[in-house]
Amino acid sequence: MKRNRSVKIVATLGPASDDIKTIRRLFDAGADVFRLNMSHGDHSDVARRHEIIRQVEKEVSRPIGILADLQGPKIRCGTFRNQSEKLRRGQRFRFDLSDEPGDADRVGLPHREVFTALRPGATLLANDGRIRFTILDSGADFAECEVLNSGPISDRKGINIPDVVLPLAALSGKDRIDLEFACNLGIDWLALSFVQRAGDILEARELAGSRALIMAKIEKPAALESFASILEAVDGIMVARGDLGVEMPIHEIPPVQKRMIRSCRAAAKPVIVATQMLESMVSSPVPTRAEVSDVATAIYEGADAVMLSAESAAGKHPVASVRMMHNVAIAAESDPTFRQVIEASRRGKRETVADAITLAAREIAETTDVKAICCFTHSGTTAYLVARERPKVSTIVITPFEGIARRLCLLWGAHCVVSNVVHSFDEAVAEASATVCAEQFGGAGDRVIILAGVPFNVSGTTNIIRVAELDD
Repeated sequence: MKRNRSVKIVATLGPASDDIKTIRRLFDAGADVFRLNMSHGDHSDVARRHEIIRQVEKEVSRPIGILADLQGPKIRCGTFRNQSEKLRRGQRFRFDLSDEPGDADRVGLPHREVFTALRPGATLLANDGRIRFTILDSGADFAECEVLNSGPISDRKGINIPDVVLPLAALSGKDRIDLEFACNLGIDWLALSFVQRAGDILEARELAGSRALIMAKIEKPAALESFASILEAVDGIMVARGDLGVEMPIHEIPPVQKRMIRSCRAAAKPVIVATQMLESMVSSPVPTRAEVSDVATAIYEGADAVMLSAESAAGKHPVASVRMMHNVAIAAESDPTFRQVIEASRRGKRETVADAITLAAREIAETTDVKAICCFTHSGTTAYLVARERPKVSTIVITPFEGIARRLCLLWGAHCVVSNVVHSFDEAVAEASATVCAEQFGGAGDRVIILAGVPFNVSGTTNIIRVAELDD
């Protein structure tokens, strides 16, 4: 199936999208990658959804990417004697290590390591940021706080501590088990939650090995401070605006999102914009105008992918949500100003032969009449470099490896095709010509750009560019 857009759509699966009919409809509506949320459902649920995706993949004869999203360490308060309490602005409230049920004056916080990092003046948030506390005093087993705004707090609500780097590993015990399970299933990407520093990536990288690529979810202010080193350490970035919007002033999210997208583009690494993109469609058949503009903004900025969460996983209109996102993308990319914005925001170092080759391919596509850029790749590197250029013509990624094709489904503009192994440039030209025609990107007499490397079947050797005319 040929998509008439470059940005990709990631759809989260859940109770509302749990059968082969619905998942097939999500793909037909525009989903390119499916997200399996390891925070919800057990391993049997995840395995069943994975199997269905692969069944759909066979039906449509197109590679489909799968992203497993690890839960990460969650900081939650304990329980309350009355299940909940109403806190008043200005009152004192204490968090401690006691497992006794809480009341209007205190509650347990069963995370000893958190208390070691707290300091007076730090901010603590509860219930998705609805209640704010400032820490007046703290020790090895307590934090004495002042309530900054009135509101309810109840059993096991999430706790955020935005301005402190917490001594917590990015992988919990559950995450390690989930990671091994997901990699053994054959997923393509692992999204790592609660990343604070580049070092948080190392354990996941060691455990996953070559079985999956690693994506860092940016959802803490500490991650923004270390963003350059995190970006260097990972294969991709997810702008996770939900928790990020809780932990920092919400009006700062748009410029932060823009900077992260541009940095990822410059580094030739894919970036997903996620969370609450079409949130009202969880219950409504149509989104708000503001939500549509939000999706379009991410597309104009050049994000590789936009993601649906609850909209497709638990909402009433999962297929309509994907179709809406697809239609917004078509409209945005059809706008003449889209190319102006994309071209004005290009940057990044180009230091290698492969950089020069892919830059030349984009410039040839801008100055001559070609139908597509065909890049042969073993590792995916050439495809990433072509995507960084954001060319105005379609990019057909040709690889003999099904796993590489699936991973590259997340990449801006990449139409991935699994091919036979080619052994010479003449074979590559023939394979590219046949693929362009079979995938309906062009026909006899049309011209395409072909990128490849000699010697063939060796990663990282992109050194040939040719403009070829398609045969009859």
